[in-house]
Amino acid sequence: MSPGVALQTSGGFIGRFLAQNGVPYAGTIGGVVSFVVAFVVVYIVGRAILFPVLDRVFTARGLEEHAIKPLKKIAGVLVVFIAIAVAFGFAGYGNFLTSLATIAAAATLAIGFAMQDVIKNFVSGVFIFTDKPFKIGDWIEWDGQSGIVEDISFRVSRVRTFDNELLTVPNSALTDGVVKNPVAKDKLRLKVPFGIGYDDDIPKATEIIMEEAESHEGIMEDPGPSVRLTELGDSSVVLQSRVWIDNPSRADFVKTRGEYVTNVKDRFDAEGINIPYPNRTLHGALSVEGLDSIATPADD
Repeated sequence: MSPGVALQTSGGFIGRFLAQNGVPYAGTIGGVVSFVVAFVVVYIVGRAILFPVLDRVFTARGLEEHAIKPLKKIAGVLVVFIAIAVAFGFAGYGNFLTSLATIAAAATLAIGFAMQDVIKNFVSGVFIFTDKPFKIGDWIEWDGQSGIVEDISFRVSRVRTFDNELLTVPNSALTDGVVKNPVAKDKLRLKVPFGIGYDDDIPKATEIIMEEAESHEGIMEDPGPSVRLTELGDSSVVLQSRVWIDNPSRADFVKTRGEYVTNVKDRFDAEGINIPYPNRTLHGALSVEGLDSIATPADD
């Protein structure tokens, strides 16, 4: 290839135009100008097209603001990379772009092996944002832990326990196992067992449990409460009450359950209904061997 052809090719269209008009260093100038123009155009057009589409998708999915911002940042980075790739091609730096892509692929592979856990948590964070198993402010339970979600990022989530401890939890720990979200829906059912003695009046105890449930303002009327005999235990007859709470939260759950159980206990005491506790009767005998060799009758 002659120097003139190389000069014209290296600068792309603008380089060839400048070379034809006798501009010195036409290839270099043309390449830089072509790169800048292509990058700016692709970047502006890409953001103008992509971001409105993403806004509509995010709105349709019901994503919250804390999830939208990082997703938009990732989209912006992708636009930049695409703009750079297009700009290199438009400027006539195809060979350089190919070499850069090869290096980037090798670096990506090496980084991927070294950061498997980070990538795993990142992907899990994306699933949390899209699937929405819980959101900030929800009370969740997982793997023997529980607390209120305070923050969700792409790598970790932060949960405040009910002892006021802050847990930083890898997102993969919240997507690989079962996560319980008691407050995800608009109402929550509570199962409250009450044990009474075998000699106590079951219909009367059932009536008391129902009356206290119906009179408590924190318990829903529809669906209404119910009581069933569920177990004949070793020392008690178990009556299980099922009640519903509207717009549940952790505070409502504990408060309502505590007040309900206290009210039923007071009524049981007033009506003479016994709440037994487990009893165990031990049977056996104690024998000691060898007493004859230790103590002998005194001689007369």
